[in-house]
Amino acid sequence: MAKNKLICSILFTLTTLQTLIPHLNLSAQHLKTVDKVVAVVGDNIILLSDIEMQYAQFLAQGNGPDEKIKCFILQQLLTQKLLAQQARLDSVDKDVNAGMVDDEIERRMRVMTQRAGGQERLEEFLGRSLLQYKDEMRTDIREQLIAQKMQGKITEKVNVTPQEIKRYFESIPKDSLPNYNTEVEIGQLVIHPKLNKEEKQFYKDKLESIRARIKAGENFATLARLYSQDPGSAKEGGDLGFMDRTGLVKEYAANAFKLKPNEISPIFETEFGFHFLQVLERKGEQIRTRHILLRPDFTQASLKRAQVHIDSIHQKVVSGTLNFSSAASLYSDDNETKFNGGTIINLQNGNSRSTFIPVDKLDPQLFLIIDTMKVGSYSNPTLFVEQDGKKGFRFLYLKSKTLPHQASLTQDLPKIKELAYEDKVNRIVSEWFEKRRQKTYISIDTEFAACEKLKDWVNKNPK
Repeated sequence: MAKNKLICSILFTLTTLQTLIPHLNLSAQHLKTVDKVVAVVGDNIILLSDIEMQYAQFLAQGNGPDEKIKCFILQQLLTQKLLAQQARLDSVDKDVNAGMVDDEIERRMRVMTQRAGGQERLEEFLGRSLLQYKDEMRTDIREQLIAQKMQGKITEKVNVTPQEIKRYFESIPKDSLPNYNTEVEIGQLVIHPKLNKEEKQFYKDKLESIRARIKAGENFATLARLYSQDPGSAKEGGDLGFMDRTGLVKEYAANAFKLKPNEISPIFETEFGFHFLQVLERKGEQIRTRHILLRPDFTQASLKRAQVHIDSIHQKVVSGTLNFSSAASLYSDDNETKFNGGTIINLQNGNSRSTFIPVDKLDPQLFLIIDTMKVGSYSNPTLFVEQDGKKGFRFLYLKSKTLPHQASLTQDLPKIKELAYEDKVNRIVSEWFEKRRQKTYISIDTEFAACEKLKDWVNKNPK
């Protein structure tokens, strides 16, 4: 099973390695190697420089020297090449367009720039301009996206039946069954303060004065750095990079896609605050914009209105005239939970949509509230502050609580189902790779002959 899981995690790990921030100059002179072909997969080659670049990033992350990591990097690249090659044969590569590649490049650049502490420092670390680095990344990122699409196609129809779940559970030795800590299911109903017309006008006027300065000739990027309260884009002069409609809130998208390049929108409101934007470029359904955002500071009057509102909802729920799930769906301002009847999803559980959260993984603020609650009860509404500084009121519902126990099929069916599903996916992907390796010419340079995990990859006489 460990081998299967390693194969399935290859693409994810590859993407992670390639987005790490180098804390040293990665220019050619620092790689200190003469480039050569180290592997061939069908009609694709892998260069030594590809491996050395990723190894340099591995070291820059603070890891100690470990030549064995190069074996793992090469295995990742072999996997990517094999998936991408099959994707081209199956025309899956056509599902990845230039806009998607641009979007992924911009996303990675924003993350890397933020972690490096600015564009200048990042360029110093890379030993080249961002423009040059983006151009160098393009081919490999496109191939990564194609490989991810292909892996998704391989597993898109995978499902597990109740019989398969039962067989999987029974195949686990009793002394190897997982142990689960105390877990809870929690619902929350959140109300954020809302500004009235007069309060909103204050921010609109302030933003309109900045917009007028740009219209009069001042630099948009400079004013974005000075005034925008979007922490992700302010340092970039408000630039959000290429995105499609699905990556933008609907009000932002509606304004962006009706403008021509260089046009500036009127002021509009979203869940994040008040904005205006400028369109920089458009490529089909991909659009590059920059914006200036002002996040409103809510008044005491708006907080009082929110408190009165949530108190009235709480009273209805506690009295039984309105059930919690309906109340959350109707009134909650938390978009991550309202469409789930207010129930909080365990986001730390990989791709699972489990609603069970171990108490040791619970937000400390939530734990303090539910620690003394009984199952089926509701907390009183309280003021809280979100990670981005946004204030609101909420009350909690303790839906269920399980004590520490060893896994059982009756008590932990959703978790066992997830494990059975992952096991089946791993087996299917592993079988797919084994078949493709047998049919594909694969050659690996003798420099990597000592890599134990690569020995199964070599097949000089494909069927």
